[in-house]
Amino acid sequence: MSSIFSKIVAGEIPSCKVAEDSRFYAFLDIHPVAEGHTLVIPKQETDYIFDLDDALLSDMLLFAKRVARAQQKVIPCKRIGLAVIGLEVPHAHIHLIPITNESDMDFKKPKKNLPTEELQAIAASIAAAFEE
Repeated sequence: MSSIFSKIVAGEIPSCKVAEDSRFYAFLDIHPVAEGHTLVIPKQETDYIFDLDDALLSDMLLFAKRVARAQQKVIPCKRIGLAVIGLEVPHAHIHLIPITNESDMDFKKPKKNLPTEELQAIAASIAAAFEE
């Protein structure tokens, strides 16, 4: 059965795309813990990130690095935090979260509820920085 992320990659479910290449897709989390919270996924459906082959995992991290650099250009923050939890959706993914302090990475705090138009504007600005 396809994961929700596979359906996003296939275009069956809309997303606020930040970046894409032939193997990876990055999009904004619709329930972000911080503005600009982005998910990076392989297009290949694999449940657990450490089940990816070494080359794909390495390339995914390099793709995520490019996304993080783009986030830093447009989202005010000190760093981009990286988290791999892997329990919420059965599809390997990395959370990239703009942070100013450690508490910004707290997944237990209430999620932000941003209007679709604001998410789209954030995604467009990160996407433009990614392409630079």
